[in-house]
Amino acid sequence: MSTTTADATENRRPLTTPLRKGRTRRGDADDMAVASFVLGLVGLLVFNVVLGPCALVLGGLALARGTTRRGRALLGTALGAADLLVLAVLMTANGTVSWNFTG
Repeated sequence: MSTTTADATENRRPLTTPLRKGRTRRGDADDMAVASFVLGLVGLLVFNVVLGPCALVLGGLALARGTTRRGRALLGTALGAADLLVLAVLMTANGTVSWNFTG
């Protein structure tokens, strides 16, 4: 009877699933911080209606997950907010969401 109990315990799955090798939650948060910065920076020039909120969300998630690149996440969040501010100014000035350099 003890052999069947031992066999049953050996065939059990672990209660927690291991993380992928080489990736950690903090590493993902660092990637989110960098992505937030890049999206916020690019969003100042193009697609600010889409990239601004994405930068805000990624920056907030990176900060919540404890990134080691805190400054970059904060800067990405600030750039995302600036994207939305630029969008609001463009919409009130021109009545459109596109850039117009020709005046």
